[in-house]
Amino acid sequence: MKDIAIITGASSGLGKEFTKQISKRKDFDEIWIIARRKENLEALAKEINEQGNFNIVRPIPMDISGKDAVLNFQKLLQEENEKLNNVESGINIKLLINNAGFGTYGPFTETSVTREMEMIELNCTTLTGLCGIAVPFMTKDSVIINTASLAAFLPLGNFAVYAASKSYVLSFSIALAAELKDKGIKVHALCPGSVSTEFANVASNGARKEVKGGIGPEKVVAQCIKRAYKGKKISLYRGKWKFSAFASRFVGRYFGARYTYKYAKRPHNPDAAASSETNVSVADFLK
Repeated sequence: MKDIAIITGASSGLGKEFTKQISKRKDFDEIWIIARRKENLEALAKEINEQGNFNIVRPIPMDISGKDAVLNFQKLLQEENEKLNNVESGINIKLLINNAGFGTYGPFTETSVTREMEMIELNCTTLTGLCGIAVPFMTKDSVIINTASLAAFLPLGNFAVYAASKSYVLSFSIALAAELKDKGIKVHALCPGSVSTEFANVASNGARKEVKGGIGPEKVVAQCIKRAYKGKKISLYRGKWKFSAFASRFVGRYFGARYTYKYAKRPHNPDAAASSETNVSVADFLK
């Protein structure tokens, strides 16, 4: 069988770091990296392939957001599997890393309705669908890593939909780990706090270029991979992330949301978020 790893959101940030670290392992014949930005993806694949590591990195530039996109990727998997059935035994997905996702800063009433729905499509629908279509191609000792967030542990004001979407990812990942245990498939949720990626710039519509207190992704990714292969269910790299996750058990959900809404303002650019008819904010409907 052809052993493959699939990494989404691979053109930058955590996804790019996952690709670099996974490419140094001997577990795979190919690593499929997926993202919308074709140039970034192809540049990363070329860089790694020229290093002569153990795997071939195959860039797959495509938008995987939503049900239709997931079904399109399923067709690609099936076609590739049918080709290999003639010479090998087909595809074995040994690793799936669902890293694609984004967030939005600001009060819900000041954010784009379209953008919030797109976020749910990518953070929740796509992640769920990719797990669903990948599992039939997995065997014992395959691993799924889903990127959740420290925000998954408590409802957050000024971050309402993102925190809710990542809470879904965490809950889904733990439940899926329980269901797939008997098949020998491991499922892991990465729950990072502030990491230096493009996340803040996207979430704030350019109002914040860098995430506050962010750390590099290298150690976060390394710990995640190590814990995932050991069968651990969650990774929280920093001590203060672990404390925050633990302390959230003792904070009322409404209190946490209200407190963060009042005292944890996040810079955002509502004008940019609602600059067209198809990208209007909730506030536009409340006027």
